[in-house]
Amino acid sequence: MSTQLVLFKVNNEILAISINHVNIIEKVSDIYKVPDTPVYIEGLINLRGKVHTVFNLRKKFGYQPIDFDENTRIIILNHQSMVGLLVDEVSEIFSAEDSDIKPVPELISGLSGKFFSGVVEREGKIVLILDLDKLLEK
Repeated sequence: MSTQLVLFKVNNEILAISINHVNIIEKVSDIYKVPDTPVYIEGLINLRGKVHTVFNLRKKFGYQPIDFDENTRIIILNHQSMVGLLVDEVSEIFSAEDSDIKPVPELISGLSGKFFSGVVEREGKIVLILDLDKLLEK
């Protein structure tokens, strides 16, 4: 079997999420700041009458924030929490054979590795696959 993955970049790192978790991918529009929230919560957006919390993955993983540009996207998730992930760019949809998806090496699981469920190689580069449950834990 294979898994469809949406590939995206955060700080030049290639990350992925299962397409089953993706509702829609949007260009960045007005994000409303919310006081007294964790630094990685960029704010709230209103899409088609539904309010979503936006997680800035650069901030979540400890990278320097950058200004949004024409490539910046919000990946709106199919999740009960009504969450969007702010990423530097979305690059492609990739079909990975389940046998090619490997566990995250133990040495990586410290830093931000706890947010990933596996790794896969794509065109000679390592792609980290997000674990949404771990990423969105409170």
